[in-house]
Amino acid sequence: MTRSVYVTGIDRGDGRQVVELGVMELLTRQVDRVGVFRPLVHDGPDRLFEVLRARYRLTQDPATVYGLDYHEANTLQAEQGTDELVSALVDRFHLVARDYDVVLVLGTDFAETQLPDELSLNARLANEFGASVLPVVGGRRQTAESVLAETRNAYRAYDGLGCDVLAMVTNRVAREDRDLIAERLAGRLPVPCWVVPDEPALSAPTVAQITQVLDGKVLLGDDSGLARDVLDFVFGGAMLPNLLKALTPGCLVVTPGDRADLVVGSLAAHSAGTPPIAGVLLTLNEAPRQEVLTLAARLAPGTPVVSVAGNSFPTAERLFSLEGKLTAATPRKAETALGLFERYIDVADLSKRVSAPSSDRVTPMMFEHKLLQQARSDKRRVVLPEGAEERVLHAAEVLLRRGVCDLTLLGPVDTIRKKAADLGIDLGDSQLIDPVRSELRDAFAEQYARLRAHRGVTVELAYDVVSDANYFGTLMVQEGLADGMVSGSVHSTAATIRPAFEIIKTKADASIVSSVFFMCLADKVLVYGDCAVNPDPDAEQLADIAVQSAATAAQFGVEPRIAMLSYSTGTSGSGADVDKVREATELVRLRRPDLLIEGPIQYDAAVEPSVAATKLPDSEVAGQATVLIFPDLNTGNNTYKAVQRSAGAIAVGPVLQGLRKPVNDLSRGALVQDIVNTVAITAIQAQAQSSAD
Repeated sequence: MTRSVYVTGIDRGDGRQVVELGVMELLTRQVDRVGVFRPLVHDGPDRLFEVLRARYRLTQDPATVYGLDYHEANTLQAEQGTDELVSALVDRFHLVARDYDVVLVLGTDFAETQLPDELSLNARLANEFGASVLPVVGGRRQTAESVLAETRNAYRAYDGLGCDVLAMVTNRVAREDRDLIAERLAGRLPVPCWVVPDEPALSAPTVAQITQVLDGKVLLGDDSGLARDVLDFVFGGAMLPNLLKALTPGCLVVTPGDRADLVVGSLAAHSAGTPPIAGVLLTLNEAPRQEVLTLAARLAPGTPVVSVAGNSFPTAERLFSLEGKLTAATPRKAETALGLFERYIDVADLSKRVSAPSSDRVTPMMFEHKLLQQARSDKRRVVLPEGAEERVLHAAEVLLRRGVCDLTLLGPVDTIRKKAADLGIDLGDSQLIDPVRSELRDAFAEQYARLRAHRGVTVELAYDVVSDANYFGTLMVQEGLADGMVSGSVHSTAATIRPAFEIIKTKADASIVSSVFFMCLADKVLVYGDCAVNPDPDAEQLADIAVQSAATAAQFGVEPRIAMLSYSTGTSGSGADVDKVREATELVRLRRPDLLIEGPIQYDAAVEPSVAATKLPDSEVAGQATVLIFPDLNTGNNTYKAVQRSAGAIAVGPVLQGLRKPVNDLSRGALVQDIVNTVAITAIQAQAQSSAD
């Protein structure tokens, strides 16, 4: 039977989208096929389903997601009774449930539905669907006592109606009351009660949403600027010095369109990062002259300047009534929501309570989820030498919002802050260091000179070398000021890993440094090594690569079954290249008899059971290999790129192995998600290193 989770509430305004998104994240970590069902829907597209569809690449037909619209439901209930309404919705639910391993049910929203006793209807639907219930109680603008009473009453209501209540979530409570409420709810009910504080960034409208509601005209700004959250409003009518004192981080400056001085002054303050603003809203349907706009664009590239027709007072009335919406066009809000969920909900406990059916398949999404979850479980600090690179900054925002790790960004501090401000990115408590100006530079120069004295490196020369961000970051890792480093989005592989070879060096049990890619195919994850570092390893080195790759695979949840690849299988071929692979295979068997390994073996025999049945019918590896070791860099690099492009695989890596402390390289074409994944991998490697020490 399909396992279903029914997320519901007791009233409108509970912000349960945070919980619905978090539960979807949890479910997609466990199973491949997750369906969505909303029994009742308002007219128009459903915002949350569009978020889920975009974020989790759902292929479900939108027409199957919804049961009835509220008008149809009201009519059916009035004319034929509640039993007929429930029966119709149960039939629609089962059309979805038959095709999925688990279904997330999105309960009614209590917003102008005109349904009598809506809570009881949700409870009955959950029971008829065979779904467990996760009720959400909204606590915004309520006292702690009121929140406590409503949470207890909500549990009793759903439990009394026969529901299987998984847990209770109290959401949007005042931050100052959060710990008190959590303490007083602990142990008071038979199920866990998790308390999530209100987060202003989630309810803050974006500049784009404000522009749309006010029918504004964008005079300046790019998509990134329009996506900024508006955390405050500052109305400009005073002289510039007084306005500057009133500016707050993330504010939208609202001023008449003829006040060019306030426009330029606000954007100049943003450019200096004191403070970064969301944008400027001009009223009275007026705009500054073109030369002013040109200056404004140069002062703060990408920062929105929007013109609206109304004057300041009616504009202010509409602004204060706006609330931000979680939509497919606001991915930052989704990251913030998931960060809240994962920080305040015991995800491990909830996962056990949901007990969704396990899946033998490992999809790319499952693998990525697992990386973030594992990294978050024991937070580490990762240093990013390319601190002013746009993709790195976007990745940093995701990592921080999700609470994956702590970050140190290297580069000119003012440049990083200005770039982050231009992109609307909040770097939170991230550490920003300029290697050129850092007080650590002298000590690092002395340390590097000692390490490289045999190469004739003096302190004076070292002083110049350690101003390079990659060397500086590597020394931070060596000295324990960071747990790992990720670079390479704008630097070559050599520039990234050469400092690691010189400073961190290889592990005692590793003869070389090598690399693997995690190749995330549609239904499994394979490990490819070495596709990035060693051009033509000999038999000893190839055996070392195999052992290292097996250890890396196991560290990330891939059971190692090693295939030593060649152009022949078994004893069918001969020649120097085949002999090298055969010798390497025997060396691995001697060193690590516990590892499952086959070689020489061709790629098709390694991964395809039907071919394996013909060529190596008695092998424990053939047809089900998970770790594929290529004989040389030419073969490995071309193969991983061919599979990546032609099979649509996600290639995560290269992940370096064999170093004493984790340093990882990025492709110069790395996407934001690639950077996020690589940083998570680096944090996990640091966790393992700490455990080994």
